[in-house]
Amino acid sequence: MTQESAQRMVVGDVEVIRVVEWQGPFAAAGELVPSAGEETWKDNEDWLAPDHWDPESDRAVMALQTWVLRSGGRTILVDTGVGNGRERPGAPQFHHWQGDFLGVLERAGVRPEDVDVVVNTHVHADHVGWNTRAEGRGWVPTFPNAEYLVPAADDAHFGPDNAYGGGRSQSDRFVYEDSVAPLHREGRIVLWDGVHRIDEHLTLESAPGHTPGSAVLRLASEGERAVFVGDLLHSPVQILDPTHNSCFCLDPRGASASRRRILERAADERELVVPAHFGGSGIAEVRREGSGFRLGVRR
Repeated sequence: MTQESAQRMVVGDVEVIRVVEWQGPFAAAGELVPSAGEETWKDNEDWLAPDHWDPESDRAVMALQTWVLRSGGRTILVDTGVGNGRERPGAPQFHHWQGDFLGVLERAGVRPEDVDVVVNTHVHADHVGWNTRAEGRGWVPTFPNAEYLVPAADDAHFGPDNAYGGGRSQSDRFVYEDSVAPLHREGRIVLWDGVHRIDEHLTLESAPGHTPGSAVLRLASEGERAVFVGDLLHSPVQILDPTHNSCFCLDPRGASASRRRILERAADERELVVPAHFGGSGIAEVRREGSGFRLGVRR
């Protein structure tokens, strides 16, 4: 199911545009979040379906999307999807992917030359793909005027000095070579660690676990808040129990700790939680419930 669209909202003084390239049933629920048993999905079917789970196929519903922020007169992209024509032998669903990401982005009012900053929350295939585009026999930055903010720990982990993530996957090497290495060659990349302030409204923070450099982007403006959490969350069942990791988390214990920390702050400070791949509205509100959390109701 393809649902190309762009939706807009405002958080304080910052415009937020959700650019959806694809949305639909994706991974088997039990494979995506292995520790969340079948009963977790069935017991919560009344609100998980249809936006987050397709009971008929027992597959998690997910979106391939980018968040565009207009802040302080600049245009910032949060993650850049899969990219077209990539070698992804370890990820068949993304292998030689062909989508209309740039077309959807342009219809939302954003041309490549308009982008000032690209944030990669982490270096996975579906978050860095449109960092670059094919030109001749090589790859060049898609957004020619942008600086690309990449977590230093991920660059070290997936880069050649660490044999592309310790040699876990051939796809790691392809991802780095076509979507990150060209940024180094063109001098467009900024590596950061810990905390990195983009402007008065936007701050990046390390939240390791999913990958060594996984990050969240905090938005605070005019008393309103949001946190873009990347792949700390793939499904709302991880909000119900933050110990549930996705099958893609490289450090499960670290990911769980980061997830709980981010959710605690979101609940206490009424931050909108904006994961990379949620279906439905793409946004969640989180409230504390006992030692865990529940989803709040958006007003």
